[in-house]
This record gives sequence, C-alpha cells and structure tokens, in this order.
Amino acid sequence: MRFEKRMHYLEDVQLFRYRSDMAWYILLLLLLLAAPAAMGTYWVSLLIQIGIYIIVALGLNLLSGYTGQVSLGHAAFFAVGAYTSAILTGKYSIPFLLALPASGVAGAAAGLVVGLPALRLKGLYLAIATMGFGFIVEEIIVQWESVTNSVNGLMVTRPVIGPISFQSDKSYYYLVLAVVLIMVLAIKNILRTPTGRAFIAIRDSEIAAESMGVSLTVYKTAAFAISAFYAGVAGSLFAHFMFFIGPENFTIMESISFLVMILVGGLGSVHGAVFGAVFITFLPEAISLSRGYLPAVIGEQAGLQSAVYGLVLLLFIRFEPLGLYGRWLKVKFYFENFPFYKKDTFRRVRKFHRTVKQ
Repeated sequence: MRFEKRMHYLEDVQLFRYRSDMAWYILLLLLLLAAPAAMGTYWVSLLIQIGIYIIVALGLNLLSGYTGQVSLGHAAFFAVGAYTSAILTGKYSIPFLLALPASGVAGAAAGLVVGLPALRLKGLYLAIATMGFGFIVEEIIVQWESVTNSVNGLMVTRPVIGPISFQSDKSYYYLVLAVVLIMVLAIKNILRTPTGRAFIAIRDSEIAAESMGVSLTVYKTAAFAISAFYAGVAGSLFAHFMFFIGPENFTIMESISFLVMILVGGLGSVHGAVFGAVFITFLPEAISLSRGYLPAVIGEQAGLQSAVYGLVLLLFIRFEPLGLYGRWLKVKFYFENFPFYKKDTFRRVRKFHRTVKQ
C-alpha cells in the first residue's frame, strides 16, 4: 500500500492520485478504441449498452452513493430524455448535438419536480415517492398519445453530425464512448469541488452538514437535478441506439436494475458505477445462456431474471457490502502487501481506502 504525505489541499483533489493511474487509464482507453475492430456486431452492441448504463449509474451513484438519497424512479428520467430526443429530432428536425443536451436538461427539470417536494423525505419514504413519479411518467407516456404515440411508441433514427453518420453500431459505439468519457470527467470534477464535498457531508450526517452551513434544500435539489441530467443524456443515446422506444422500455424493473447496478458495483464510487453497469449488462445474457441447462420448471419461468436480480443483491449485501469495487480494493491490497497480507488487515485500513478511492 502506498502512503503519501500531502503538503497542499490541491493534492487531495487532484484528478489522478498516482502518476501510474494515468498510464493505466490511457491504456484502457486505447483498448476501448480498438475493441470494435476485434469484436462482432453483437458484442459491440453490448458495449454500447454498457456505455449508456454507465452514464445512468454515474448519475444515480451521485444521488444515492454520494448524497444518500434513494431513488426508485430513475427510469422516469431515462424516459424523459429518450422521448425528448426522439421528438426533437423526429418531429422538429433539431440536430442531435442540440437534442442530446436538451434531453439532459429535460431530465434535470423532471429531477427538480421530484427533488423539491421530496426534500423532507428520506429512506423508504423517498424511495416510494420516486417510485410513484416513475409510475406517473409511465402513465403519461401511455395517455399522451398525440406526443408519445402511446403504446405504439416512436421510431427513432441514428444521429448524423455534420458529414459523419452513425448508422452502424461500430460508429455509434465511438459516439457513446465519447459521451461516457465526458460524463465521467464531469462527475469526477463535480466530486472534487465544494459541491461534491457538500453532497458527501449530507450523506454522512444531515444535521452535521447543516450546522456547517450546507443548505440541504440547495444541495439535495442539485443532486436530484444532476442525477436526472445524466439519466436524460443516457435516455437520448438509448433512444437513438434502439431505433424504437415505447412504454415497455421504462418500467419499474428498469429503475430496479439501475439501483442494483450501483449496489453491486459499489456505492459512493465512480469505479463502482462502471463495474455495476458491466455486471448487470452481462447478467441477462448469462441468464439466457443458462436457461437451457436449468430444469424446465425453473428455466421457463417468466420472472427468472427478477429472481436472479434479487438473489444477486442479497448475496452482495450479505457477503460483499462494498460491491465489486470493494472486492477489487481487497484484491489490490492483497498483492500490494504480499507476502505479508493478513486476512483481517483490510478491515483495519478500510477507512483509508474509502478516502483514497478514485
């Protein structure tokens, strides 16, 4: 394990804590840029889905992991962004470069609608309130036929930016990758600011945060708005990727999937949002492949995926509450201290890791 003596506050908020981290991230970026050339269309489409879900998970982790506000209605913000982009580009022929941020702004506006009334709610009550908002948005999509085309859905085309067309999955992959990089850098910088530290203070203790001058009204609402903005941007990318959107794409199961992502990946961690998005994207594929090997009475059940989600969540809460990122920290700690690693050592330095995780 590496300990560093910090001499200035700026050293504590730098983007890369160690110089080697930048080299590893550059290597990862190069691998991601080269990935489509070595993969088929199916795997590229999965990578696109992972990128879209990473954006949603980043926003939800900011709200739940860093601010401590539970949301079971993020599929609603996701839907707002998707329909905003589909309507702007389809009905009004607005360029995608304008429709994409507009979708995020529409999602942020919806986040404000939820965040302001929910300021005095917390825990289970807040989760129920956000879940109710998700049902309201789903009903609006079904009933507002003149705008959303109800259950018939909307057809969406792939974007064209100047001379560049993103009709193929491989070209669209690079567009999603670029947006993911921008959103990751944005949230990393938000967390380094006083605003990000205010979010963490609210999560740790609302009373202590308010006593130090942190406005709960301002920062809770801001957390909802930023989180919903991320979901709106992801919804826009999702709509143009799928070619078609309908109410069935934005059910309560989607909200639960988003929540499972950050719980499995690791709450309060940018890496955890990425790990969780990767895990949950591949999980349905693993379930589909395993159906043929399971007894018919189990493999043919319609609710198998929901049951597996619940089981995975229970197992992580019981055996790995820090998520996949917590497991990665333990593995990393083991190799850094080998052969002097002791089983209970990680427990004694867990607090240290929580302060240095990127």
